[in-house]
Amino acid sequence: MPFGDREDELWEAMKPSFKPRLVSDPNVKYARNVVNGTGPFASRSPAASHHRGDARATLARVVRCTPEVLVKVTGRKKGAKHLAAHLDYIGRHGDIRIETRDGEQIATKEDAQRIADEWSDPLYWRQGTTVSAVAMVFSMPAGTDPETVKQAVREAAERMIGDNHDYLMALHTDTPRPHVHLTVQAEGLDRKRFDPRREDLFRFREAFAEALRSRGVEAEATPRYTRGQGRAGTSMALTQLRARIRSGASRQPTEADLRQAREAMQIALGKAQQPAFVSKTRARWQDTKRRYEAAAERLDRSPDREDRNLARDVRQFLQERASIDTVPDRMLREAEARVRDAERRTRSSSAQEQEQGVPRGTPPPPTRRR
Repeated sequence: MPFGDREDELWEAMKPSFKPRLVSDPNVKYARNVVNGTGPFASRSPAASHHRGDARATLARVVRCTPEVLVKVTGRKKGAKHLAAHLDYIGRHGDIRIETRDGEQIATKEDAQRIADEWSDPLYWRQGTTVSAVAMVFSMPAGTDPETVKQAVREAAERMIGDNHDYLMALHTDTPRPHVHLTVQAEGLDRKRFDPRREDLFRFREAFAEALRSRGVEAEATPRYTRGQGRAGTSMALTQLRARIRSGASRQPTEADLRQAREAMQIALGKAQQPAFVSKTRARWQDTKRRYEAAAERLDRSPDREDRNLARDVRQFLQERASIDTVPDRMLREAEARVRDAERRTRSSSAQEQEQGVPRGTPPPPTRRR
């Protein structure tokens, strides 16, 4: 291993470190789990725990653009009716078989309704509407074998969820990206709730990527800044709204896009400044690049040819990502282009008026009514 004592520094550049939100999050117990690596989604086996010795392999996958796994929560289903409608959706109204945790298949709408009722009945005593199940989706890029994706999701679910919560799975291949809908019962056998947060979802991503690699599919789970990507992901609802706009089904732009466009225009006109997180994102990427460059130098000194080849790939990766691009950066470029176009039209109009001998600012002659 050519990294030696600097391995921890490289690892921190490729894997996120989560800080508990003690001010905004009253759940101090959850914060303690984040710090100590404990809690319901902590690693349960040596195979699930990450060793710092994996730094070189992770670096190789990052700079060689290994496909990144996607894991997200798509919704929380409240009550039997809501949950039954969701199961009907992921089962494509009976066209797709839904599998249970034990591998049994649910083929009828009546069976799905029975499960929805069972998962919701224990919650009748709670005040108000309570979440019966949490819906998640696990996805891989186009070209990945769908059956392998499903097997990897099952392994990740067994590792991360265990036997405390029941869950259902449905494999979808009707889009270029094969994906699995995982629906998890909210109420566990120990009466604790299934409520994955940002830190937990990253652990699910890691477990999913490990399960894929164990089946011969190259996959990785790293944050955006590790890969030199600054554009944040969007919610499922916003993605669907934008898709409707692109398809022509809707002409009303989203409120988020309108707000970003207004903010970018204010920045382009010199009336506002870029958000603070943009400069922080650039600073983080510069720090990550510094660590990658240091790793490339150490790899270059290795007698192993594979290490020297990896050093070359690291430098090529950094050369192609000289800077990081965020959503505000893209919106600002578009706003600046609109400002330049408006100034160009104004100059062109003024030049035409001067050529015609009309003083600038002269109102047009009144039109005679017939």
